Amino acid sequence: MKHLIIIAILSLALFGCNSIKEDNKNNFFLPPATTYNYAEIDSVKLFYRAAGDKKNPVIVLLHGYPSSSHSYRNLIPMLSTHYYVIAPDNLGSGYSSHLDPKTTKYTFDLLANYTQKLLETLHIENYVMYMQDFGAPVGYRMMMENPNRIDALIVQNANAYLDGLTEKRQNFFRTAQTDTSKTKYDFLYSLTGKDAVVNKQYLFDLNETNMNIQSPDAWTHDLVFLNSKKDRDIQVQLFQDYNTNLLSYPKWQNMLKENQPKTLITWGKKDLKFNANGAKAYLKDLPNAELHLLDAGHFAAEEKTREIAELILKFLDKHDIK
Repeated sequence: MKHLIIIAILSLALFGCNSIKEDNKNNFFLPPATTYNYAEIDSVKLFYRAAGDKKNPVIVLLHGYPSSSHSYRNLIPMLSTHYYVIAPDNLGSGYSSHLDPKTTKYTFDLLANYTQKLLETLHIENYVMYMQDFGAPVGYRMMMENPNRIDALIVQNANAYLDGLTEKRQNFFRTAQTDTSKTKYDFLYSLTGKDAVVNKQYLFDLNETNMNIQSPDAWTHDLVFLNSKKDRDIQVQLFQDYNTNLLSYPKWQNMLKENQPKTLITWGKKDLKFNANGAKAYLKDLPNAELHLLDAGHFAAEEKTREIAELILKFLDKHDIK
């Protein structure tokens, strides 16, 4: 119940209320400040945003492509009043170190390894894991190592089933791995450019009903970190590695079926890349999962921030994770 009260008060405080409500102890229900931090791991710097009381349960937010923890800048304050929220930048993304892809091979194994080391450095053992896009292959690799560390899953357009990928999309990922020609490389490289990031990512599944909800801050921020050939080659290597995730889907599905984690699925149903069939497919292995198909696209946390925050707070309260 206290989470529902907090939701109502946060909504007023964060979304244009002219007066701030006080409780009967004259305490203001305002979100704690977000901090911007680096941790050095194996001579690599990993950046992460953090907010909230470290004594509270932990929520880890794992970002997708082509973004970084910046994609959670609005969600973090809505969750951090009652949770300690951590949002890292993947190695090679955002403010984390961008090791030269000529000497470092970027794979999802590498990203997951460094993210796991970050949590260990921060002495975080158990946590709620939020995954979007690339966040799924990072998060599921971490979960495969120790499923018991995950108190709950929040799945937001984070695919783990072929059902969520059209045949054309599946073929894209397979050939990205198997076709080593310059023509294929040039195509993958083009997908990391400005036009593709803006129009084939952020605006791809929007229309007149939600176009003005998507902040241009998102792609403007992302493109700063895709400015050089080195930065873009990092993402090309991850495209080339992505088919390893499709091959891992059966293992991830079996892990979910065996462990039955508490799972909330908040999926932008307008997503054309990871379609809503991928959300529904989770119910085959997690029949008790809570599924919400939102009127949003691939970047639902950008479009429906408050709605997703409310769903998370209610879900965690219902499962006594507080």
